Amino acid sequence: MAWALKLPLADEVIESGLVQDFDASLSGIGQELGAGAYSMSDVLALPIFKQEESSLPPENENKILPFQYVLCAATSPAIKLHDETLTYLNQGQSYEIRMLDNRKIGELPEINGKLVKSIFRVVFHDRRLQYTEHQQLEGWRWNRPGDRILDIDIPMSVGIIDPRANPTQLNTVEFLWDPSKRTSVFIQVHCISTEFTMRKHGGEKGVPFRVQIDTFKENENGEYTEHLHSASCQIKVFKPKGADRKQKTDREKMEKRTPHEKEKYQPSYETTILTECSPWPEITYVNNTPSPGFNSSHSSFSIGEGNGSPNHQPEPPPPIADVSHTPELMLVNLLPTSTPQEAQQWLHRNRFSTFSRLFRNFSGADLLKLTREDVIQICGPADGIRLFNALKGRMVRPRLTIYVCQESQQLRDLQQKHEDGDAVTSTFFVYHAIYLEELTALELTEKLAQLFSISSQQISQIYKQGPTGIHVLISDEMIQNFQDESCFVLDTMKAETGDSYHIILK
Repeated sequence: MAWALKLPLADEVIESGLVQDFDASLSGIGQELGAGAYSMSDVLALPIFKQEESSLPPENENKILPFQYVLCAATSPAIKLHDETLTYLNQGQSYEIRMLDNRKIGELPEINGKLVKSIFRVVFHDRRLQYTEHQQLEGWRWNRPGDRILDIDIPMSVGIIDPRANPTQLNTVEFLWDPSKRTSVFIQVHCISTEFTMRKHGGEKGVPFRVQIDTFKENENGEYTEHLHSASCQIKVFKPKGADRKQKTDREKMEKRTPHEKEKYQPSYETTILTECSPWPEITYVNNTPSPGFNSSHSSFSIGEGNGSPNHQPEPPPPIADVSHTPELMLVNLLPTSTPQEAQQWLHRNRFSTFSRLFRNFSGADLLKLTREDVIQICGPADGIRLFNALKGRMVRPRLTIYVCQESQQLRDLQQKHEDGDAVTSTFFVYHAIYLEELTALELTEKLAQLFSISSQQISQIYKQGPTGIHVLISDEMIQNFQDESCFVLDTMKAETGDSYHIILK
């Protein structure tokens, strides 16, 4: 079999580089791939083989690594002694990964008081899927439009700074952090292991993934490209609560084994320690090119103890021109004739600063040509829908609209002629629209005060003229029962005390 390569087995330090359980993860390979399907040079260039080739030499086996990453999820008890640990996760559930500084005194002094950058990835454990990773992820993208494979639960995380996710890299997130401060990252994996199985034999097992963390320090040019440490662990992802059931099943199976058989298996640990590995070979990921942030209205922010680091000042957004004296830029809707600079200003004013760099070369026409699916794919479902609605100028319909006209001497004369039976000539009257959202008397008072250009405190009471000319005090309940697009004539009366007025809706 072309894949049966014999490699020396090292200790626990390089266990993460070995693919275990060939019956489970490589089932069906012999039937699907011929011996000449891939050249051996291509096979050896895969990330999993790069890990094996760059294993640590024996004299460095006991060295203390500068960082340690701990996934707060229990390992499976059904793993043999010399196999790599396997951890079950629930789809979409937040799991904590603790970022620990293990440096000795005087080790790596160049990062003291400085930030480092860590890149998280969910990648395939199976070498066959690693080879076709791009096609596999593209297929998942089409089946799950707008979704991501890996996300950070930002509200629960502590100590992370400037978290970012590139919309084109669904399985990758990155952030800055200070090793001297407490840092915990809560991740969510949204794909499940069975989404990448061939499904040719019905009960085929889900494929295992790897969570890999690569950490870099800043170089002389301010770019985070100098590699410090990498570690990974093997996981399987189940539908919600499926991981708990699988863990329970494995535990029950182990309880039925004899003491002699149990000695061949690892105990289940409460947490999973990521083991050292080689850095991920995709060099294009390791750069300082700004990428769009998470679904947030802030271009960059800190959480928890990482706030306010003096050594990292987030890059400020592009300057926004003063639009107070340029009415043409004060339009709510983006125009097709808007230049890229005006489009940038529109994005900032509408709380889309996070995506301003991504759309930095887009004119108004370019943005308006984007479809709903395009925007969701780029920005994610939450901000994508909001941006699409903003681009199309979709305003929220008010709950109640009424039209009012201020009573004048001309209108009184017209009404008097009508009552006297005289002919009434056609007269043009102007009504003003008032839009109500809260449907309260206070809101109506404020809107009428704006119409009269007076303070709301100057309106003492609002009445509605009822049967036989009685004045009924306006209440919240009465406004809630107004018919939409009702018309009223406003009459004002001087209040008995103070410089205030009563308003009557006729």
